Amino acid sequence: SKLLYYFVIALIISSPIANMKLAILSLIAGTAAAFAPSASVGRCETKVAAFENELGVINPTGFWDPCGLTENIDQATFDQYRTAELKHGRVAMLCTIGYIVPEFYRFPGVIASGVSFADIPNGVAAIDAIPPLGWFQMVFFIGAVDYWGFLGDFEVGKPKLSPEKLAKAQLQELQHGRLAMLATMELLRHDSQELVSPGFDGLPHLINGIPALYN
Repeated sequence: SKLLYYFVIALIISSPIANMKLAILSLIAGTAAAFAPSASVGRCETKVAAFENELGVINPTGFWDPCGLTENIDQATFDQYRTAELKHGRVAMLCTIGYIVPEFYRFPGVIASGVSFADIPNGVAAIDAIPPLGWFQMVFFIGAVDYWGFLGDFEVGKPKLSPEKLAKAQLQELQHGRLAMLATMELLRHDSQELVSPGFDGLPHLINGIPALYN
């Protein structure tokens, strides 16, 4: 909810590491609440709906809607859900790259007066290291893009594909976004646990699955 969002932002801007941990827990709780089915949904069950032939339905799961979110909805509502899924997947792909790249590269220059990009730790620890002005800039810019959508549709760089190849590329993007959402949740979990209990896993790096990053 908006109240949770503003609460977390207030904690981030105003506080030391104790409140940062509270902000992380609040975000996790909010995420869990967002994915919880409402009381009106009733018992979750998997059933084939009218959207079983939509893009994104693949084997082995087929049309997978265990909580019945697509029951009694029209095409416009389904399209809205799919647009939200695609958007969240794109954000998650950026987030995953944003976790990996700072492990081996930092932009030159400063993020704020007297604070260089190299001084900002990677991951969740950056929450307490970024100055309030830096947070304001990011929140304002992201909020403006999300609210007004002024970036629009990018025409530059679009490949000219046949309908078959376009459908395949759209499916791949959707699948990559789904994988990135899972990766983002695991990166946040691991990173947050490392912040609360340093060295809990006995591993030397955050991205241990790609050791070449640190060579």
